[in-house]
Amino acid sequence: MAGRLHIAPIDLPHLLPGLAIDAPLLTSPNLAPRQMLSAIRLEAGRPRLGRLFWGLTPPWLEVLDHAPHCARAESLEERPMFREAFQARRCLVPASGIYAWKAQPRFKQPFLITRVDRGPLLLAGLWCRFHTTLAEHADSLALITVPTSALLAPLTDRLPAVIAPDQARRWLDPQTPLAEVRALLKPAPGELLGAFPVSRRVNNPAHQDATCAHPVGPMLSQPE
Repeated sequence: MAGRLHIAPIDLPHLLPGLAIDAPLLTSPNLAPRQMLSAIRLEAGRPRLGRLFWGLTPPWLEVLDHAPHCARAESLEERPMFREAFQARRCLVPASGIYAWKAQPRFKQPFLITRVDRGPLLLAGLWCRFHTTLAEHADSLALITVPTSALLAPLTDRLPAVIAPDQARRWLDPQTPLAEVRALLKPAPGELLGAFPVSRRVNNPAHQDATCAHPVGPMLSQPE
């Protein structure tokens, strides 16, 4: 499960040519759920970067702490909370890494899961809109998770699905056949992602300094 993100500066116009940016990318070395984060949606046929609340909050949700920050890919069409959003309101979250914790005899060791080449990731998500008044609304999202690769399974059993930049428009477009969309929700190729242990400072989401992501050991990666 993705409970914490690392978001470094990303050259999004280079990654997704034609991207409109309403507000600069929100960066954080240690971003926890129930915060604002940047996400990309398709508006009037053009991908656009905006800011949403991380934790899906449909209009009928009564307790904010119950807002899910992740949704399992296998059950998206079974759960009413996710079904309509998956069909019509998909988004992408730019990130540079995902934190996971590996159980040790006396503590849990945090790891940062990243691309092996340390490039940016586009994480699959879905979003909803809650109209607070006739003229105002709040948008929120949940990340969509899939099973992890054998390499990363000791760290976590699930990770957000990674969408390739050349598939971004197909993912975002509500006109894309659902069979094609479902096919994109799969574990990332084993050679794409690796992980390295980081400082336990990241355990506290109040810590917002670069040392949260500082490697304290070598990267785990699939042998070539």
